[in-house]
Amino acid sequence: MSTSPSSNLRGIAFMVIATGVFSTNDVLMKLATVGMPPYEVLFLRGVMASLLMLPLILLTGNGRQLRHVVDKWVVIRNTFEFGAVLCFIVALANMPIADLSALGQISPMLLLLGVALIYREKIGVARMVLITIGFAGALLVAQPGVSGFSSYALLGLVSAMCVAARDIVGRKVGSNIPAPIVAYATLLLVMVGSGITTLLFEDWVAPSPYHLLLLAGSGLFLSLGHLFIFLSYRNAATSAVAPFYYLFSVWAVLSGVFVFGTFPNTLALCGIGLIVASGMAVVFLDRRRRRLQVLA
Repeated sequence: MSTSPSSNLRGIAFMVIATGVFSTNDVLMKLATVGMPPYEVLFLRGVMASLLMLPLILLTGNGRQLRHVVDKWVVIRNTFEFGAVLCFIVALANMPIADLSALGQISPMLLLLGVALIYREKIGVARMVLITIGFAGALLVAQPGVSGFSSYALLGLVSAMCVAARDIVGRKVGSNIPAPIVAYATLLLVMVGSGITTLLFEDWVAPSPYHLLLLAGSGLFLSLGHLFIFLSYRNAATSAVAPFYYLFSVWAVLSGVFVFGTFPNTLALCGIGLIVASGMAVVFLDRRRRRLQVLA
């Protein structure tokens, strides 16, 4: 996949926004799982998100494109998303956000390997090194302890693998299908799947107005997150945007400070520095490579 520097910068900007709004969604979801079953929370969030996003679909003139929600590649992509969400919500209810975020940082590594094998996209040694540095920074930020390697941590790892598979398959979605349609299809599939799951495995708990407010906010940020993450990978080379996926760990630390009252230690601050430095270095390498191509 050949992309211009401006396209890569747009993709990076979309990734930064996506990680921020997804992390906000995670905070609201974690708060909502206090007193409510996790799959019921998923289902109600899906209902909220679907209702919020449908007017956007219609107002942007994409109503006629709704038929694409059953497109083969859209369905396959979103099936992986459903698997990722089922594992993530249970882990989120039982683990600190920062620990779970660190476990999720294997997704860019798996994604890069996947696109290199399947799509023959060149990564390069320098970028692989920078990705690894960003991964190390994410671990320093979250610092998962012995308690992190539990059955819930395994669910977090499975979620990360499903996320990588989702974004690999997402490259197959036709460019004729608008990004809002793909995002809306994701919401619908996860909503229906989690609704079936909660009916089969959980006892229904009547949500309070407080929980409904949390889920409405979560649904809004979830819709925006799906939109921006899809736009990121559609606009830019995977190797350009993948390092910025590590910003999830930065947002996790910030949410810990401002929402849950936990403060980063020296190692976490060093990790944030590594994440930012690796991301900036990738942008520099991309610009330098483009200049050399022009001069040649």
